[in-house]
Amino acid sequence: MSTSTMSLTRATTGRWSRLADYWELTKPRIALLVLVVVAATAFIVRDGWPAWNLVANVLLGTALVSASGSALNQWLERKTDALMDRTAPRPLPGGRLREAEVLRFATATLAAGLGVLWLAVNVETALLGLLTWTLYVWVYTPLKTRTCLNTAVGAVAGAMPILIGWAAVRLPGESWLNVRMLSLFTLVFLWQFPHFMAIAWLYRKQYGSAGLKMLPVVDATGRRAGIQAFLAAALLLPISLLPVLGGSDLGALLFAVTALLLGAGQLACALWFLTRRNDHAARRLLQASLVYLPLLFLLLVCVSWR
Repeated sequence: MSTSTMSLTRATTGRWSRLADYWELTKPRIALLVLVVVAATAFIVRDGWPAWNLVANVLLGTALVSASGSALNQWLERKTDALMDRTAPRPLPGGRLREAEVLRFATATLAAGLGVLWLAVNVETALLGLLTWTLYVWVYTPLKTRTCLNTAVGAVAGAMPILIGWAAVRLPGESWLNVRMLSLFTLVFLWQFPHFMAIAWLYRKQYGSAGLKMLPVVDATGRRAGIQAFLAAALLLPISLLPVLGGSDLGALLFAVTALLLGAGQLACALWFLTRRNDHAARRLLQASLVYLPLLFLLLVCVSWR
């Protein structure tokens, strides 16, 4: 291979590597979950698929705002990330991106995302996107080193995509007191407690060494984390039925039965975690939570199909 060919190969590899680092800044798995929740909410509350261009615009704008929030979160946590094995390989602590590059990326994606939401969807979605970004970046992230209540604040930010999806398809003059929207918001809010308590337990030593006040760090016994996970999983049982409240068709009945079975399975895992408080029980709870929410939303979309 010639020297020029080798240089071109290295340059191409370098460009792809930098693109991969910027992609990692966006936390793509979290972004995908956010976009699924936004799209599913728009579909569920309207009993069918809204205008495709509206959905495409709200998803694009939300994706850009989410990318900005994730990038700025990593900029703010660059020092604590360097102290944990699970986050040390990220682009900033790994030294593959400079701080100024991350700040420029976060600023550009936020401006672009809010612009898309404002101009192509409506003012409400843009304001809700900004509020979600603010809660995640400037409230939840700093609280992680100050109080174990950070999880509750993070759960609010995590449920905000429900409001964004609703605002995108809400009809002029329609009340915000929509039973389906409020039940979906509460459902996503509560789901995050068993999910995050399982994660916090599994990585409690790393969180503790980095100075992050996750509940299993503050209470090393794990009892408070187990109680929160169990209570949230228990509350999800009745809350999960509200989106089909009043429905008398076969689809609503099948959803209710399936939702109760899914909820019972997650509740059993939460109870096991509460009573055992070990890594094996935490992994089971984490796996149950990862099955519960996507499947529940998929079923709701199927029931809402007209």
